[in-house]
Amino acid sequence: MNSHSPHAAKQRGMAIISALLIAAVVAVLAAAMLSRQSTLTRSVEAEQARVVGIGVLQGGLEYSRQLLWDARQRDVLTRLDQAWARPIGDQALGDFNAGFQGRLQDLQGKFNLRNLVFNQQVDPVQLQAFEQLCQLIGIDSALSRRISQRVIASYPQRLGSTASAASQPGAFNSGRLTSPGAATQTLPPRQPMLRSLDDLRGIQGLDEARLARLEPYVSILPGNTWINGNTASAEVLTAAVPGLPLSRAKALVAERDAGHWFINRGDFLNRLRMPHLAVEQIKVGITSEWFLLQGRARRDQRRVSLEALLHRPEDRMPQVIWSRVGA
Repeated sequence: MNSHSPHAAKQRGMAIISALLIAAVVAVLAAAMLSRQSTLTRSVEAEQARVVGIGVLQGGLEYSRQLLWDARQRDVLTRLDQAWARPIGDQALGDFNAGFQGRLQDLQGKFNLRNLVFNQQVDPVQLQAFEQLCQLIGIDSALSRRISQRVIASYPQRLGSTASAASQPGAFNSGRLTSPGAATQTLPPRQPMLRSLDDLRGIQGLDEARLARLEPYVSILPGNTWINGNTASAEVLTAAVPGLPLSRAKALVAERDAGHWFINRGDFLNRLRMPHLAVEQIKVGITSEWFLLQGRARRDQRRVSLEALLHRPEDRMPQVIWSRVGA
């Protein structure tokens, strides 16, 4: 066949086009493989950074437990001048090449919403204290009632005695609920159990700004607690002590933070200068068992955060009640 014939030229042209098409396909496939390889590499690196970050957070958590235990061993009081109250930095992990930043909060320096229900009944004194605290920090009364109702609904409610109701003047006893044990009948919770303030999201009117306003003053703990007079704010102390003016509470807090810590409950009551106070209703002490750790680990460009609730009994290392890790 003549190599200069039109048919031969056409065949050469088709061969060149086919070769170019094959080269293009190979180039696309190679680029796709390189892209997938790059994506996989980045994914592996991100996962490695996440795992290292979680390890860093765990190290910060263990360091925080030790801080709380050491403070307890040195002094029965819980005060804001102790080592646990300072920011936690890279010293938590020694020479390990990773960054940890965190802080412990004394949750008994805040108003514990769990106190709204005591012995499976609403505590009217604590309910009034919470309403007063909300007024002091700029939370309107309608919202404070909705928060109280949500909290109360998350715990079992013990019904009142029918015998006591029937003994009231004008009361009518229908004869129902008179079987043995009726007087101690308990209604189950109507809402899920609360673990932290974040669980209050969804309450009408409780936006992020108001939730942030509550956070320095309010906590939710697994059990009823006293307020720690050595760590509480003036607003919390005003709400906890009936009749205590905010100005007097601020003066007490300033005196306390200048180094004149309350050495016992009697010292706190004496310095209130309120001799006619019904002291049995004042749930203020000078020690704490409940703390919140908020920490963040950094590794290259990766950031991992941690929140953990710690319980510090008198006789053993603090225990982690719950923890959650997030990006």
